[in-house]
Amino acid sequence: MNPDEDTEWNDILRKHGILGPQIKITQNDIYDSAVARAQEEENTRLERLDLDELAELEDSEDDQILEHYRQQRMSEMRAQVAKERFGTLEQISEPDYKSAVTDESTNVWVVVHLFRESIPECKLMNRFLSDLAQEYRATKFVKIVSVECIHNYPDANLPTLLVYGKGDMQSQMVRLDKFGGMRAKKKDVEKYLVEVGAVDPSMKRAGDEEESEDEEPVYFDLGKSV
Repeated sequence: MNPDEDTEWNDILRKHGILGPQIKITQNDIYDSAVARAQEEENTRLERLDLDELAELEDSEDDQILEHYRQQRMSEMRAQVAKERFGTLEQISEPDYKSAVTDESTNVWVVVHLFRESIPECKLMNRFLSDLAQEYRATKFVKIVSVECIHNYPDANLPTLLVYGKGDMQSQMVRLDKFGGMRAKKKDVEKYLVEVGAVDPSMKRAGDEEESEDEEPVYFDLGKSV
């Protein structure tokens, strides 16, 4: 028995409350449902197009609809640019620390490198962070001479990374030992920063070719002490 069939027996059952009211679907209902589904699919398609692809559709699509999605794309691009406002490893001094690090970290992640030029591992870390700063421009990367940041800070603890977010320090990494010292690779530091939340992989910009697993470690001259 089909309860939706228009039969005398079903009418009797409905009369006695055994079956619920008959639901009749009209041609208009079918048409409206099809139109709504088609509009939803069209909206999904347009949302996935970039500005150039939207421009190509100007002759075939409603101007008002295209303008809506064009403005939406522009807003998304402006928001992305507003977030990606850094891009370099900036050196700061002690007087700058509160404004450049603590205060700034209320709005963005800040990665601080405590370093000394005379330490090869610090030079290696600076190279890594310079690259990562270009790839993750929504995160602020700074470096500061260790004894300017923390007076009498021991060279044995360098390089040291301090990761700030929400207005306070969230994580720290002392030395490169766990990454193999001078055999450390940029991807090791990057993975650490991803894990603590300092960088967002979805916002990574294309950088240079990935490091080769067989690449020889880079050593530096000691240079002048700071």
